[in-house]
Amino acid sequence: MRRLLSVLAVAAVLVAGAFLAGYTTDDGPAASPTAAGTGAVEAPTPAPTPTRTPTRTPPPTAAPTTAPVSVETPRPSATAGVPLLGPGDEGPRVRELQARLKQIYWFAADVTGVYGDVTTEAVRGFQGKRQIPVTGDVDRRTLDRLLAMTSEPTVAELHNRANQPGALDPRCRTGRVLCVDKTSSTLRWVVDGTVLQTLDVRFGASTTPTREGVFHVYLKDADHVSHLYGSSMPLSMFFSGGQAVHYSSDFATVGYAGASHGCVNVRDYDGLAKLFGQVRVGDAVVVYWS
Repeated sequence: MRRLLSVLAVAAVLVAGAFLAGYTTDDGPAASPTAAGTGAVEAPTPAPTPTRTPTRTPPPTAAPTTAPVSVETPRPSATAGVPLLGPGDEGPRVRELQARLKQIYWFAADVTGVYGDVTTEAVRGFQGKRQIPVTGDVDRRTLDRLLAMTSEPTVAELHNRANQPGALDPRCRTGRVLCVDKTSSTLRWVVDGTVLQTLDVRFGASTTPTREGVFHVYLKDADHVSHLYGSSMPLSMFFSGGQAVHYSSDFATVGYAGASHGCVNVRDYDGLAKLFGQVRVGDAVVVYWS
């Protein structure tokens, strides 16, 4: 009996060993037999190691080493120049100064050729408006600016007279004629040799000159507006293409400091309105140098 129990105990141990040979402990995965059925155990396949993409840290932005450069608008010099003309001066240069200031409405008195209080105040006003040191004396900077804004004064402007017409062209002595003298900057309305009216006029610039010769009025338009420039041309009397005798507010404002695009400008509106009422289509226009 003891012998039988010993045999059974050994058999139980062998069966338990065979049962456990196909398994691992809780520390690892189950093994699987080979295809040959030998009972050998495959080595476990290691779990793949996850690949991590390295994170790049951007380099720090370097702080600017220099301060931004600021650009300043140049300011006019605050230093007055050497006086060329001033209070107490007299003569032709002062007369021209007054006439030029009068062209741009800084001098309202008669041209006298004497640099007095009125002239001094006119110069001061002109300087202050243009950020030139206000002294009342005319220095180089003041004079250059004035010359750039005005034109050479006429004899009439220098002596407080209206423009003085030159000799009447022979072509103006017959019939009804608008007689335009470029030398004296005048327009005369002449009927059968008799001058009935005289007006101051100005002409085109060198790039757009007023044509010279004998023409005829072919169109009158009291409310004309320029098709090219969009400017108003009241009391227009056309005589050569787009050139006409007409009123100019610019001529009335700045005088001979400006110019037309070829037209004959008139600054006396009432005087031109009177003339406009008398001129007929077909009347002659003579533009000449006396």
